[in-house]
Amino acid sequence: MERVTLRIPKQQIDEVEEMVETGQFPNRSEAIRSAVREMLNETDGTEPRRRNNDRSWAKV
Repeated sequence: MERVTLRIPKQQIDEVEEMVETGQFPNRSEAIRSAVREMLNETDGTEPRRRNNDRSWAKV
């Protein structure tokens, strides 16, 4: 596994921490890995990947 450093708004980190505290994820890393997996699996493989401005998960 490779290490990636990223900056995330405090509000989003707080929400991830809440998910960890309530047992939805064992730690922040696994929560973020899960989000990345979900993003990558967003399509079923039959449609081309969407452009950046067309992704529902790319909201700030």
